Amino acid sequence: MRIDLVAVHTCPSPQAVPLANAFLQSYLTTVPLPRPVEVVRSDFFLGQDPVACAAGIVKLQPDLVGFSLYVWNRGLCGEIAEELRRCLPGVTIFAGGPEATADPLGVLAGTRFDFLIAGEGEVPFAALCERLSKGGDVSRIPGVATRAEAGISLIPSTPLANLDAIPSPWLNGTLDVDLYPGILWQLSRGCGFACDFCFDSRDRHGVRRFSLERIEAELRHFASHAVSQVFVLDSTFNQDQRRAKTILRLIKKIAPHIHFHFEVRSEFIDREMAELFAGITCSLQIGLQSADPRVLKQVGRAFRRDDFVSRTMLLNESGAVFGFDLMYGLPGDTLSGFRDSLEFALGLYPNHLDIFPLAILPGTALAGRADSIGLRHLPGPPYTLNSSATFTEADMQEARKLALACDIFYTRGRAVAWFNGVLDALGQRPAEFLQRFAAWLESEKGAVISEADLGDDQIWHLQRAFLSGAFSPKRVRRFLPVVLDLVDYHYHYAVALMTPPPRPANGTAGAKKPLQSAFRLAGSARLAAFRYEILEILEAGVADVRGFSGSLQQSGSWAVIYPTAEGVFTESVSELYYRLLEQMDGATPAGDLAARLGIPAAEAGEFLAFAEREGILERC
Repeated sequence: MRIDLVAVHTCPSPQAVPLANAFLQSYLTTVPLPRPVEVVRSDFFLGQDPVACAAGIVKLQPDLVGFSLYVWNRGLCGEIAEELRRCLPGVTIFAGGPEATADPLGVLAGTRFDFLIAGEGEVPFAALCERLSKGGDVSRIPGVATRAEAGISLIPSTPLANLDAIPSPWLNGTLDVDLYPGILWQLSRGCGFACDFCFDSRDRHGVRRFSLERIEAELRHFASHAVSQVFVLDSTFNQDQRRAKTILRLIKKIAPHIHFHFEVRSEFIDREMAELFAGITCSLQIGLQSADPRVLKQVGRAFRRDDFVSRTMLLNESGAVFGFDLMYGLPGDTLSGFRDSLEFALGLYPNHLDIFPLAILPGTALAGRADSIGLRHLPGPPYTLNSSATFTEADMQEARKLALACDIFYTRGRAVAWFNGVLDALGQRPAEFLQRFAAWLESEKGAVISEADLGDDQIWHLQRAFLSGAFSPKRVRRFLPVVLDLVDYHYHYAVALMTPPPRPANGTAGAKKPLQSAFRLAGSARLAAFRYEILEILEAGVADVRGFSGSLQQSGSWAVIYPTAEGVFTESVSELYYRLLEQMDGATPAGDLAARLGIPAAEAGEFLAFAEREGILERC
């Protein structure tokens, strides 16, 4: 019997890893079966042709096909299943995952799936494999939902008490770390909270955790394979503070060069934890959702504003990188309230903001009372709120524009270091500024522009163009030069940060001396000219636009910004050396270029040797 487990990812990305299917496959190896069951996996992406996807599955000639069903892929999975019915009439098709768990009746009624796995999948999947391999059927297996006269038949399953009973798909080779640009890493299951808009905790409150011994083994495996980034799937990584600190120390010891992504809650952050986060390469996502305690109380969340601020400041003081989630359209919230939450969030200097409309997800407490409190929403995926008693359709549209403006200008524009300084110089509040940018962006790019339509360099140029207009009035015109210097520097720094450094020159790269050799600027190095001395601005730390324009002279400066194994360096150089680097064409001997610029040969040779050693220049 051959089973194809299908994952449909949003897009090719470091998070496009079929971890859920790999867990099923891995657990099945622990179960004795009466006859062999072969498990294969197929991976697809949104936007692919369902006919082509089905054709790929047909080539594998499976007896069963199982889909991991999520909000974002429910439609495409259904289309693929429909095509499979046509191509393989005798195949058995099933699904599992969050959508199958939250809305089993709706999924079975609206698709061609034969049955569903509802809830944690490993034990039901193994049981149905055993039953089918004996020639039986899947009815009455706990965790398996089937059609019945009353709608569905479903006996809830009991989740595994010991998660280590599931062999690690990373350690046993079910998943090959070398095949993925990023890793999904699950350290626990369940949620210790019960937010009304989320079904992470479903009807079971509490968290089960994999052992620290397993976690350490997986961590060593990732480090030995030079994994670049790891996305930790825990709903709240730091709820168990002692355990979280232990894992952070293991990461610093074993895998200091891997970038980790964590979801955390602010109330569990203390100074020691903030410093531990800052001591590794990582980014944190904090679920703020709203800054209004009354709004959050209506969805089962508590919020103490002063405590949130003080714990976020610990992250800022330590240098840890963090961002917030915000949601608009929550029950009782208003457009004005959303603006206030946005301004509160931006005032805490997050590295990024992820802003979403409220979705009324099936199976959540909020879905159960949506009609009674006037939440009007899409009946199918993505279940987005259309309007409520306090948030009109027009308000939702305005909030969407604000969210898009923040996403493009602030988050994608990497504006955290200078955003509040720019607003202070303009005398504008964040929501007002972003609303103006949204209107300007629509006039420039049209009403249907999305963040995905724009490259990083395009966003940089959009920022410069908008800010040039914003600072055109006479009262603020004097601030524009330093504003553009800040924008330019942080753009170049971010590009360098995201670019792998070249291998360092070993001093014997070529027989020719530097002046006799031709060079080109390394692809990871950035050249930038500034109006002010850029190092003076950087040494000040805080982007004090008013202070800089009043105390610093526009002397001009030239810099090369480049990544190394130790981080990104900014080297301020004279204009002559800047022009020398600028003219490196990969063909002309460097000595000839230096002579044309009037740079003495001895000085030029020393500079070239330095630039090659630092990875700024590459020999051709």
